[in-house]
Amino acid sequence: MIIWLDPQDPFPPVERALGPASDAPGLLAASRDLTPQRLMLAYRQGIFPWYSEGQPVLWWSTDPRMVLAPQALKVSVSLRKTLRRVLRDPEWEIRVDDDFIAVMRACAMTPRDGQLGTWITDDIIAAYGSLHSGGLAHSVETWHRGKRVGGLYGVALGRMFYGESMFAHHTDASKIALAALCAFLDRNGVAMIDCQQETDHLASLGAQPIARAEFIAHVRTATAEPDIVPWHFDKSELARWTSPVSAEA
Repeated sequence: MIIWLDPQDPFPPVERALGPASDAPGLLAASRDLTPQRLMLAYRQGIFPWYSEGQPVLWWSTDPRMVLAPQALKVSVSLRKTLRRVLRDPEWEIRVDDDFIAVMRACAMTPRDGQLGTWITDDIIAAYGSLHSGGLAHSVETWHRGKRVGGLYGVALGRMFYGESMFAHHTDASKIALAALCAFLDRNGVAMIDCQQETDHLASLGAQPIARAEFIAHVRTATAEPDIVPWHFDKSELARWTSPVSAEA
């Protein structure tokens, strides 16, 4: 039975989430509210929101949990060539937090295989926009010839990063942003990016499933660390991936 949360209710223990034999593995609770405060409580406990327009806010804690170690990002030979070109060509840029809301809206409008509509509703955009205003959510954006052609956004707490969504309007544009982000996070002592749910696409980038208990133990430690300050980098971070030693064919 799914627990209904009133505004002041705490989350139930994640072990009460629906199991793998259910129709919604990992579903933990539902609520009407989606406040920045509720989001912060969720992330610190290994819980995330995911729901569609017209549904209540659905809160999840999947087991296993898909995560990406920044240093384990898989960079193919072709992507490595692209990153070298991006580094050489001044028409390519990586911008951080140039327009967080625009990145969210671009992610919302990007079609996904097997998915009708988007879970990035206006309420989601408002809530994460508030986190961004507070310095807790960030966008990494790939720009080409003065246009935003790809990017991603997520939440940063201590030495933990929670990836939320990506989009690309140019070949490899989201991967370029992810490569820059991974290099920056690795350099700043972030050992794990939360990818939430297991997909073939995430696995192709180097993400792996781990037990929920292991994930939550890491979250408790990582979120207790100081936040990364300043949150700023550019495309020079991509140099981390341009040698054969640092990339995987």
